[in-house]
Amino acid sequence: MTYTFRALLTGAALFVGGTATAAECIAPANPGGGWDFTCRQIGKILYDIGQVDTPVQVTNMAGGGGGLAFQSVVNERSSEEDLIVAASQATATRLAQNAFGGATADQVRFLGAIGADPGVIVVGADSEFQTLGDMLAAMAADPSSVAFAGGSAAGGFDHLKVLQLAQASGIEDVRSIKYIGVDGGADAITQTVGGFTQGMTGDMSEVVGFIQSGDVRVLAVLTEERVPGFDDIPTAKEQGLDVVAVNWRGLYVPKGVSDDHYQAWADKLQAVGESSEWAEAMAANGLAPFLITGSDFDAFITQNIADVQALSREIGVIQ
Repeated sequence: MTYTFRALLTGAALFVGGTATAAECIAPANPGGGWDFTCRQIGKILYDIGQVDTPVQVTNMAGGGGGLAFQSVVNERSSEEDLIVAASQATATRLAQNAFGGATADQVRFLGAIGADPGVIVVGADSEFQTLGDMLAAMAADPSSVAFAGGSAAGGFDHLKVLQLAQASGIEDVRSIKYIGVDGGADAITQTVGGFTQGMTGDMSEVVGFIQSGDVRVLAVLTEERVPGFDDIPTAKEQGLDVVAVNWRGLYVPKGVSDDHYQAWADKLQAVGESSEWAEAMAANGLAPFLITGSDFDAFITQNIADVQALSREIGVIQ
């Protein structure tokens, strides 16, 4: 089955219906991870291509694998029409697993996705594991001998990547695999580079800088084909494991926004997705095109959550 971050910048304004109001993007994790990337890149490009008057303010709100930000929007900011929130497959996964304390997807309005971030399995540069097969062989001998860090909570999307790989390789006791959920990909990669875990499970955009600095090695990318610009990284599929895990990156807005404001934000996100600036950002960070906005994306989320629930039950994450 394919599946398909308070840091402040100065001033911000969004023009909707000719009225200027402050625009803010909440990134539900610490600086440096995928949700931070989403807010900062989209916010910058919104300004660069003239969709907003000044740069978008970015607020980092880590906690609960995105749950703190979600609950804050639902309970405290449900009608703020100048607010956008970074989301991803990890968001949909946590909602599918009822991991946000009973929160449901229909308590916000999902706006759209404009890129697909390939899943990766990463080790430190000096790791004994040279291939994904080496790592999985060690896990087969003792599932608890290899610990992973990921930017989603236990049972979330990053955790599911490891469980799918383990299951595909024939490891039966997947629940014995050690996983540490931290607040974002930047924290997860720090765990692995520091030697606290043997591996990191995350997304390509979260590790590009560490690849370039030589601090890590990527054992596998979880895509159908190798990622352009990172052609030396093999896929899991070509290593004999039929696992594809791609993390869409996008936004949601509060439930109480008007239909006009919702559509205005969808149009602005569509403009970002169609821009040369976003094409350059995707190429630099190993993302693939994935542009779907508005009502089409809302329908996609409904099916996506149903698919994740089925997979989570199959692997034993939920009953």
